[in-house]
Amino acid sequence: MFTAEQIKAAHSNVKSGADFPKYIQEIKVLGVTAFETWVKDSHTEYFGTAGYSTSSTPMYEDLGIASSSNKTRFEHYLKIHQQGETDYVTFCKHCAETGIEKWFVDLSEMTCTYYDKAGNKILAEQIPQ
Repeated sequence: MFTAEQIKAAHSNVKSGADFPKYIQEIKVLGVTAFETWVKDSHTEYFGTAGYSTSSTPMYEDLGIASSSNKTRFEHYLKIHQQGETDYVTFCKHCAETGIEKWFVDLSEMTCTYYDKAGNKILAEQIPQ
C-alpha cells in the first residue's frame, strides 16, 4: 500500500492546477482510490482498497472558510488555477474565500467534487485523463 510520504513526493511536482491530472495518474498507480482534502489546512485523507487509508498533515495555518458559497467566483478561481495562473496555496485561499470547505476526488470515476460547509455539492467535474 501507499504511504503519505509517497503521495507528498508526487504532490511536490504540482505547481498549479495544470499539473493536477498528472498528479492524479501518479497517485492512482500507487493504489489511491479516492481522497478528501480539507481547505482549512489542506490535510487530506487518502483511501485505498480493502479499507486502507492514510492521512497527510496540515500544509499551512488554518484558513477561515466563508459561511456562504459563491459558485460563480469559485468557478473563475478554479479556471485560472487549472490554466496554471495560481499556485496550490493561492487556490486554497480562493476556495476558503468562496466558501469551499473540502473536495473529494474519486479516482475510479475520475471526478473532483467541491463542497461547502453545509455539505452541499457546489461543483463536480471530470478530471482530464
